[in-house]
Amino acid sequence: MSKKNNLARRKRQYEFDLRREKQEKEKQTQKLHAKKNKMKVGASNKKKKAGSGFQVGKRKVKTKLTALAKAKAAQAMEIEK
Repeated sequence: MSKKNNLARRKRQYEFDLRREKQEKEKQTQKLHAKKNKMKVGASNKKKKAGSGFQVGKRKVKTKLTALAKAKAAQAMEIEK
């Protein structure tokens, strides 16, 4: 009997093909679901940005230091030897 006609081999190959098709179908549905969720726009899905400052009167006060301010602060805090 040839290898192709071996019943056990054909059965295993058939089961393997079924599992592979099922996995591919699941992957495709997950991709579609992810794409659908990505396309949704609603107030509940929007995240509020973490502010880097706070409001004082009409001006916004920044709490993050600029590069120049950081350098000046580091220089001022340096201990002279």
